Amino acid sequence: MQQDLHPHVRESGAGPGVVCLHANASSSAQWRGLMERLAPGWRVLAPDSLGAGRSPAWPPNRVVTLADELALLEPVFAAAGDPFCLVGHSYGGAVALMAALAWPERVRAVALYEPTLFSLLEQESPGQEAANGIRFAAADAAAAIEAGDPDAAAERFIDYWMGAGSWRRMPEPRRAPIAQSMANVAGWARALFTEPTPLQAFAALEMPVLYMTGAQSPASARGVARLLTGVLPDVSVVEFEGLGHMGPVTHPETVNDAVAEFLAHCRATETYERSRCA
Repeated sequence: MQQDLHPHVRESGAGPGVVCLHANASSSAQWRGLMERLAPGWRVLAPDSLGAGRSPAWPPNRVVTLADELALLEPVFAAAGDPFCLVGHSYGGAVALMAALAWPERVRAVALYEPTLFSLLEQESPGQEAANGIRFAAADAAAAIEAGDPDAAAERFIDYWMGAGSWRRMPEPRRAPIAQSMANVAGWARALFTEPTPLQAFAALEMPVLYMTGAQSPASARGVARLLTGVLPDVSVVEFEGLGHMGPVTHPETVNDAVAEFLAHCRATETYERSRCA
């Protein structure tokens, strides 16, 4: 990864740092509501990942890994100060987990909404049905990109995550940036399916983790949740009835409330523990 690449970052508020990482086919804009909610007591930074929003384009003719996403975001983590909290959704949740593994001493808490580390399903049982749903959707979307039809790619991808007909019901202004982002779909899938980190590595993450899921989410997201929540040592699990994988986008108030309460609890607990040790 080139060292001169710099992510675009939204920033608001003052206080301890919180870094919010968005889903693929999205951008940092998805966190505007959460940023407003947290700004009175936290310094919130929301970067665009590779090829998203106003960050650098996905590198051509190069296999990108989650480690490359971490390299791009390292200046953001540094700006957040130590220790900082992480919030991640979908692809951003996978990146957040990898950041917590890379710098456990710097991360005080992690709030996740269905991180998509599909490699864990592959490690458990290659080619399993739960993983095949997203594998085939991503492959179909990538084929549509090769055929020069980004709208068809976006329809296949969005309908997998949000249900049949979701793309056609989406307002036209929202479609264009999503269709444009589909150019990276093969790279997203490759990075998530081939990440070599074993499941047991996450048992070393001792910081508090909030793991949020939607009751209506696809089997791939539920399968990753089953595996990770079984090994994370300090995990609180919240399932939202009626929400799907895109809950942070479709029902931001519901998800943002849970994130804000979790972060406030972690902060209060940390303050209490410090006072006991003083």
